Amino acid sequence: MTDRVPTLYEWAGGAEALERLTEEFYARVRKDELLAPLFARMDDDHPKHVATFLGEVLGGPEHYTEHHGGYRHMVSRHRGRAIKPEQRARWVELMREAMDVVGLPDDAEFRSAFIGYIEFGSRRAMANSRPGVGPTGRTTIKKWGWGEAQPGDD
Repeated sequence: MTDRVPTLYEWAGGAEALERLTEEFYARVRKDELLAPLFARMDDDHPKHVATFLGEVLGGPEHYTEHHGGYRHMVSRHRGRAIKPEQRARWVELMREAMDVVGLPDDAEFRSAFIGYIEFGSRRAMANSRPGVGPTGRTTIKKWGWGEAQPGDD
């Protein structure tokens, strides 16, 4: 018997669940008049890359770092996009909708932790998208768990 607590990645259902989530989410984004312009040149494999990134953040395999350039690459994809607060809020709203549609766990603890990351990550993406913002000191992907995030640790 083990008392090991599953990671958020495991609780969510792993890579397959996150890929279903991002496919559903980006299908919604492509039709959304507020967000579609930000993603007009999105590659077809973007949803899968985001699923891989989320997987790493949530305690899964470090495949985004190993195969897609890691944290610095991800941040570079947001530079200069000038994401507006209403676009960030809509992004979070569509992610919540997609979570329900694909059947991610709906227990309060998981939803709180996952949405906590979505809020955090979308706010960091908005900050990193402002014109003139340079690279941060962070070089690794932040790992997110069941509530142990530290303030100011971006």
